[in-house]
Amino acid sequence: MLESKVLVLFIWKGKTLTTAHAKGYAISAFPRRAEASDEAAVRALQLVLESLEDSKAENIVTIDIAGKSALGDFMVVVSGRSNRHVMAIADHLITDLKDDGFGNARVEGLEGGDWVLIDTGDVIVHIFRPEIREFYNIEKMWAAPEIEDGTLH
Repeated sequence: MLESKVLVLFIWKGKTLTTAHAKGYAISAFPRRAEASDEAAVRALQLVLESLEDSKAENIVTIDIAGKSALGDFMVVVSGRSNRHVMAIADHLITDLKDDGFGNARVEGLEGGDWVLIDTGDVIVHIFRPEIREFYNIEKMWAAPEIEDGTLH
């Protein structure tokens, strides 16, 4: 599946931004790890991304938060076209996680379908309706420049 994607790397202020284009939507990861120290987290991320693609999730963005937060290693942010699509994406992902032996993920917001959060431990997945995603804009918060010694890098 990954071999059919075009991989483009950008260097921005010392960080690597990765974008792979496939099927009319983009999958982005920033900053990208030089080497994966936790194979289980990488395997979980791969399963999550495959499940999201199968569910026709849109605007898939992967953020490496290892070392920045104790919440997990990766955060994935995606959009569904409607409340029903958001709930279907979440249901499909939860089933795929269980079927692949990742246990019961913690899930919030499944009833409403505006914003569903799925926490696998290593990977945190946010599934939004487009308007809700735009309002909270969590990708921007996690991609903010690091502040060291009072200067932006």
